[in-house]
Amino acid sequence: QVQLVESGGGLVQAGGSLRLSCAASGRTIRGYSMGWFRQGPGKEREFVASIYWSNTQTNYADSVKGRFTISRDDAKNTVYLQMNSLKLEDTAVYYCGFQTMGWGGKSPSEYTYWGQGTQVTVSS
Repeated sequence: QVQLVESGGGLVQAGGSLRLSCAASGRTIRGYSMGWFRQGPGKEREFVASIYWSNTQTNYADSVKGRFTISRDDAKNTVYLQMNSLKLEDTAVYYCGFQTMGWGGKSPSEYTYWGQGTQVTVSS
């Protein structure tokens, strides 16, 4: 079993920045791909970013490309999402996903374990 705990969310003005963290326990993240997803009110969970198990490649949703950066620190068993130039439409609950097999896919169904999420609210 893998437990994931997201943190770092909060209320921020448009144009501001936040850094989300996802701390894993129960299993090392080394050798596994990880992803960030988000779910806004009344919306389905959508892909934000992923990072390969080998830390050699990252993927981003078009809506966040150039503004968000995913990274990982296997020694700390933690994945990060640096979010800059935040927009109103970035408001959502952000979830971290652990992929037991794969290359950091964009579908939530490809991820086995999830955290409880952290709320990000962007205000004008």
